[in-house]
Amino acid sequence: MTDPGRPAGLVVAVVGPTAVGKSALGVALARALGGEVVNADSMQLYAGMDVGTAKVTAAEAAGVPHHLLDIWPVTEPASVAEYQGLARAAVDGLLAAGRIPVLVGGSGLYVQAVLDAMEFPGTDPALRAELEQELAQHGPDPLYRRLRERDPVAAERILPSNGRRIVRALEVIALTGGPFVAALPAEATPVYDAVRIGLELPTEVLDERIERRVDRMWAAGLVDEVRALAARGLADGRTASRALGYQQVLRFLAGECTEAAARAETVRATRRFVRRQRSWFRRDRRIHWLSADRPDLTAAAIELVRGASSR
Repeated sequence: MTDPGRPAGLVVAVVGPTAVGKSALGVALARALGGEVVNADSMQLYAGMDVGTAKVTAAEAAGVPHHLLDIWPVTEPASVAEYQGLARAAVDGLLAAGRIPVLVGGSGLYVQAVLDAMEFPGTDPALRAELEQELAQHGPDPLYRRLRERDPVAAERILPSNGRRIVRALEVIALTGGPFVAALPAEATPVYDAVRIGLELPTEVLDERIERRVDRMWAAGLVDEVRALAARGLADGRTASRALGYQQVLRFLAGECTEAAARAETVRATRRFVRRQRSWFRRDRRIHWLSADRPDLTAAAIELVRGASSR
């Protein structure tokens, strides 16, 4: 059942792992259906993080308006609750104008926060500060071990290196007295009528794509981009500084590793992240999966949308 207080109409979501081709399909669907893209990539929310997040260029957007790109400075901590409000306002505005919102991104929690009825627990500044101080002093490992003891299911869904997410999970557990995953239902009540399209490729193909993508990022000036963002406080940004590629280049610029090592670790970390993305999205049985390399991909996706519209 959808929220009767929201504008009527269909929302299209294009999801899947990094480097699978979501952005291109999102633009193609928006052009074909008379829609506009709403970003659901948590790192593309940050201004200036362009090369390393494969943010769409003006040429790639092909005249299709994109919403919720470049809305936060790199020093701003990410807030799913804040994003939820902004994204739903964008979706509602498009539906009210008779446009089809095409939600595009690989951040599973952000997609679900828009499409499903999810409420996020508040925060306790003192508790958060205590956990963040522990993270700064000892790194994520002891916090992750604590999370694994208190909520092993949540620990499975969070990268051991993602200190920000680990801190938030421990905070929610302390505030609610329950598991962190209780706030992340795999099958929640939908807020909108939505068709969810997932793109997938064989692991070996995606691994090759990731390596080529990292090569393109370096060739396009990722190191210079990170250097410029570092002057704007990137290293102090609790969320942005952890982004794939950015974290590794920051370590290189700090003299903690070679550039070649930073590049190789970006490939490895991205491949690990893709495994987590797949695990997240595979839990949602509402997603219609399409092979990203099929020649009739756009036509097949349009058929899914039209089939959902006719129901």
